[in-house]
Amino acid sequence: MRALVVTLLSGSLLSALTYLATEQALAQQIVSGSAQSPALARLRGASDSSSGTDTGADTSSSGTSSNGTSSDGTAATGTANGKTKTATTTDSDTPEIDTNSFRRITNDALDANRINLRESPVDERRTIRKPADDGTGVHIGTFILKPELSEGISTERKTTGSEKESTTYWDNGLKGTLTSDWSRHQLTVTGEGKWRQKIAGDEESDPSGRVDAALRLDLANDMAARLTAGYGFSRESTTDPNAVRNATVQSGVSQYSAGAVLERQVGPLKGSLGLDFERWTYGDATLSDGSRLSNSDRNRNAVTLSSRLGYEISPALTPFVEVSAGKTAYDQTRDSSGYRRSGNIYGAKAGISSDMGEKLRGEIAVGYKQASFDDSRLDDLGAFTVDSTVAWSPMRGTNVDLGLGTSIEPSTSAGVSGDVAYALTAAVTRELRENLVAKLTGGTTWRNYRGGNQATGMYYTAGAGLTYSINRWLDLTADLTWEKSTSDNSSDEKTLTAGVGLKLRR
Repeated sequence: MRALVVTLLSGSLLSALTYLATEQALAQQIVSGSAQSPALARLRGASDSSSGTDTGADTSSSGTSSNGTSSDGTAATGTANGKTKTATTTDSDTPEIDTNSFRRITNDALDANRINLRESPVDERRTIRKPADDGTGVHIGTFILKPELSEGISTERKTTGSEKESTTYWDNGLKGTLTSDWSRHQLTVTGEGKWRQKIAGDEESDPSGRVDAALRLDLANDMAARLTAGYGFSRESTTDPNAVRNATVQSGVSQYSAGAVLERQVGPLKGSLGLDFERWTYGDATLSDGSRLSNSDRNRNAVTLSSRLGYEISPALTPFVEVSAGKTAYDQTRDSSGYRRSGNIYGAKAGISSDMGEKLRGEIAVGYKQASFDDSRLDDLGAFTVDSTVAWSPMRGTNVDLGLGTSIEPSTSAGVSGDVAYALTAAVTRELRENLVAKLTGGTTWRNYRGGNQATGMYYTAGAGLTYSINRWLDLTADLTWEKSTSDNSSDEKTLTAGVGLKLRR
């Protein structure tokens, strides 16, 4: 009996000592980051599976692109906000230790729990972030096509002075996005066309459309190139200061564009050099007596060279300066009034850009722009500029977009150089329910004409809309828009438009 008791006590003591030794070795492995034991692997697996995935509103600017990997790191992929995120780890990464649970928390795990993830700088963008797969789209080779067809009906009531006009339209729309699914570089082609076919009323049918292509190339030596091209067509609005008064059909405007930008980042310095080309052509306008008025004297080309230099103070804050110089050349040396409107345009501005992830991003800049003309009878156009774009998500399901822009617009009136336009736009989108989204829009434009009568003009717009998702492929929409245009030289014009429609996606 005594021998049996001794044997049991010895076995228990040996088991306890073995357990303590195992736990001590496990703790040392956790602290030192040495090779994992099976138990440690299970602990880390539990840690990895417990980290969450952020969801929220996603906004983007024309200057952001894909994330990248370091040259000597090992890439690991994960998802955040519906996007593919590529993270890198190196042998020098020092993991943080949660001493309460003895879990190793890597930098990737910390990023997975952050709400605001910073976009990678230019020199780190080696791979293209693939768009989130929402179940829509057609795979065509290495591309994804997302088409959208819309049909609807709308009614428009226009008041000009004491005259009132009402028109009912059948609205047809076609929209699509073609995006490459490449591991490197990216090509995106977007297109949109609208045809407002008159059913009844006073106004004529109103077609419009635009197609744009953008190619990003990741080059050697931490450089990236952007190539763009586009074409757009629209009918000149009667509220445009250069529209032909008393015309039954305004001029059709075609705009062609092409550009190339070379970017590079060296440490905190970010630089870019760009060249842009634009061309405008104008069709004939139809007058009230049925005759046609040529607008070919307005056809022109513009070439602009710009350079930008920024310094990254922090991952989310970059001050910058930008200068530009351009040349405008009209097809005809003199317009219908005998003025030579070709000339030069120069600009400079300084500002700051911020990128705090999907919660807040944008930039604001102030500067000065000046346009000169070949004709000495036309005064130079100079103006202080304020330009800003802000995308803000104050809470989940709510997006706010604000824009402020300054532009110099040419004129067709004899003796008038043109006008300086300051435009303010705002849009608020709110997800009321999972399948119901509301949108409010508003804006105003102030035009100050130089030369001649030194007149001014104002343009206001406000709108509201609802989108109800019947299912993944079909949406029901309702929109209401109000516009008002005032000018010192013409009668006020007000337009109220209401419409309903369906959108079909694939």
